[in-house]
Amino acid sequence: MVKVDIYRSVLRELEDWDQYLLDESCLPGPRANLELIKAVAEEGTEERFMNYLSLDSAIAPFGSAAEFLPICGVVGLGSLIAQGRVELLELLRSFSSDIRWRIREGVAIALQRIGESNIHVLLNEMAEWSEGSLLEKRSVVAALCEPKLLNHQKHINVVLQVLDKITFNIISEQNRKSNDFKILRKSLGYGWSVVVAADPEDGKKYMEKWLAHDDKDIRWIMKENLRKKRLEKMDLDWTRRWKAELGVN
Repeated sequence: MVKVDIYRSVLRELEDWDQYLLDESCLPGPRANLELIKAVAEEGTEERFMNYLSLDSAIAPFGSAAEFLPICGVVGLGSLIAQGRVELLELLRSFSSDIRWRIREGVAIALQRIGESNIHVLLNEMAEWSEGSLLEKRSVVAALCEPKLLNHQKHINVVLQVLDKITFNIISEQNRKSNDFKILRKSLGYGWSVVVAADPEDGKKYMEKWLAHDDKDIRWIMKENLRKKRLEKMDLDWTRRWKAELGVN
């Protein structure tokens, strides 16, 4: 029995989930208990998820064990949406700009749960989010640049188009010193390599346009992607050539 299934069995027998979740959260600490979060998302109810989502940063501050509960609530939203509750997408979107980075990570996990259930719903929604705020765009990148979602060429091509649009919008971005911009830039610094590795033929064509661009932040993003081992495994000669072109060690 895998760990998630063990947690699911325990939760089915518990009346008081909250204390158990706090005790097993692994917070404070470097990594929240992701297996338990998944179990909660699969066993929890809408009422429970909404109760957890009501715990804002004043009640469940970043780094505290209490933060674990709204993380579970956010990922739980993904389960509900995956089951057809698409009207909850707007609520999930609101958490993509939460000041707590683990909550934002929960949004990405929730979106991936939706994508595993219905990739078309996810891709359509991400096209809308990609027009939103910097942190909403970051959620798009974090959600879509995930190997388990990149199994079909037509879906990968849509993801490439979304990444292309988000990267293009950097050119006109004025607020580049903000923390939100740095967070988006960091996600793009690995996201391109994930998608290009999934479809080298089309991916390299998209990426080469940006590899040749002179915008300083786009160049930083491309250099970071070139450092990822997955690109060397994909095409060693191509990666080394562009590393030399951009001066990447």
